[in-house]
Amino acid sequence: MGIQIPSESQDFDSNLTAPLNPPTTGMDPLPPSAIASGRSYWRFSKQDFYPEPTFQNLSTYVSALSKTPYRVKDRLLGRSSEAEELIECKKQSENEMKKCLTWWDLMWLGFGSVVGSGIFSITGQEAHNDAGPAIVLSYAVSGLSALLSVFCYTEFAVEIPIAGGSFSFLRIELGDFVAFIAAGNILLEGLVGAAGLGRSWTSYFASIFSNNPDFLRIRVNSFAEGFNLLDPLAVVVLAVANGIAMTGTKRTSILNYVSSILSAVVIVFVIVVGFVHGKAENLGPFFPYGAEGVFTAAAVVYWSYTGFDMVANMAEEVKNPSRDIPIGLVGSMSMITVVYCLMSLALVMMVKYTQIDVNAAYSVAFVGIGMKWAKYLVSIVALKGMTTSLLVGSMGQARYTTQIARSHMIPPYFSLVHPKTGTPIYATLLITTGSCILAFFSSLDVLSSVLSFSTLFIFMLMAVALLVRRYYVKDFTPKCDTIKFVISLFVIFGSSIGIMILWSSNYRGWIGYVVTVVLWFLGTLGMALTSKNRIPKVWGVPLVPWLPSLSIAMNLFLIGSLGIVAIWRFVICSAVMLVYYVLAGVHATYDMARVVDEQALKLEQGKGDSSAGTL
Repeated sequence: MGIQIPSESQDFDSNLTAPLNPPTTGMDPLPPSAIASGRSYWRFSKQDFYPEPTFQNLSTYVSALSKTPYRVKDRLLGRSSEAEELIECKKQSENEMKKCLTWWDLMWLGFGSVVGSGIFSITGQEAHNDAGPAIVLSYAVSGLSALLSVFCYTEFAVEIPIAGGSFSFLRIELGDFVAFIAAGNILLEGLVGAAGLGRSWTSYFASIFSNNPDFLRIRVNSFAEGFNLLDPLAVVVLAVANGIAMTGTKRTSILNYVSSILSAVVIVFVIVVGFVHGKAENLGPFFPYGAEGVFTAAAVVYWSYTGFDMVANMAEEVKNPSRDIPIGLVGSMSMITVVYCLMSLALVMMVKYTQIDVNAAYSVAFVGIGMKWAKYLVSIVALKGMTTSLLVGSMGQARYTTQIARSHMIPPYFSLVHPKTGTPIYATLLITTGSCILAFFSSLDVLSSVLSFSTLFIFMLMAVALLVRRYYVKDFTPKCDTIKFVISLFVIFGSSIGIMILWSSNYRGWIGYVVTVVLWFLGTLGMALTSKNRIPKVWGVPLVPWLPSLSIAMNLFLIGSLGIVAIWRFVICSAVMLVYYVLAGVHATYDMARVVDEQALKLEQGKGDSSAGTL
């Protein structure tokens, strides 16, 4: 018999509880083993996609829509818990993911995911157009910002080793609604990032045979500019990479670190040759475009650092999270930052920044010193980097999608884990289909600005979530400490936005920056003087609240450097996500929370009856 959903006016617990196991009829839950034994993995029915009471028929859906304002209000502050994410939500997948990764796997997954085409394609462009020889500082600034975000991800991943990554972390600390906005941007980041890599793969492969990067694309003049170069090769590459990722996590990891070690050897060769043939006089003037150029370039080259969050998302499959995750994540990002700084320095020493070829910087630089053959080596390494980025990105995004589906924000069908491979095949197919469509039509410049904004936005939210985790514990933190924390966070956030607005509006007077920086410092100091209410169990971010506060400021600053077009694209995409949330997402999560509340109530009543019987 189906469970009755409590009245809308009833006073429910504000915690967002985990959804039930996929039901067979109505909303009656079955144990995972019962479901798995009676149902094939390869299934496709309405009940698998929308099992919630709201979607049983048209009349229940119309009734739910009429109560949308109340449900949005209820879910706005609903928060999950560690137990729900780690235990209850996992039951939705019916089968466990396999714990097969070590710190060695994570370090090279980080290297393979992050070191793609960006360092080869973006470095020359930004050194020539924005930063000059100071491009090395742009990479250092972006690397520092990325490392601060890695610290935040690591603390969460160690204590909550779940496939949801930032989605689960935000759902626990900032609530259901914020997690949904993050989830939408996570999916957007995955689709756009994979599509961009697919397009880049085609361009680099074409450069081996022709000077025209669109050599292997099909032009359709009747389509709009930016969408008129069809790319079938990108679709093939994406399909192959995602197909490999679906076969098994450990198999993909071994393939990644073997190829990544080989490419690391070539990167060392590039750096050594660059320094041997470099000239110190090419480094002058070091700041041809001033500080503005350095930070503008830093916002662009940040794309070269994205991907480590995919590795944090593999936490559910790590053998020893408390040891392996900190070593793997922090170690790989530190190594990558050093590599990027050395590679960019080698380029601007080999070639005067005004003479750098923006389309093929390293290849042309090697030709200039008489090593024409080396340009093919650069192209091969770039292709390998993009391929491993696609492999790791496919694994990470599929696991993001799995946890989002476990929460019923998207259909729980996509949370199912295959019993033999231990991988979320349906979630992988969803990401593959979307990225292939984008890659087939959209040009790289259209994709990149959307990706950068979404990534920085999520990293900023992660820093906020870490501060909330340390300073606020529901029903435990004293009211006075809560007020001090909220005021301090408001000042940090407001001053960081102020710095972003000043910079993006081309204001260069020192007074405005001094005022906002002082406010940021006072806000962070006020938080530092507030009592913490949670201590990390195993591994924690050092210098809290200073490092997370600096991460908030740096991510917002880099967002402001992206330009108004990227902001508008982000706003439009978020508006589309909100439409889906109002029409479907909020109702599915509300139903799941209500059903579990009813179950908890019946459990308490059962305990009471048992105690009464004993007496």
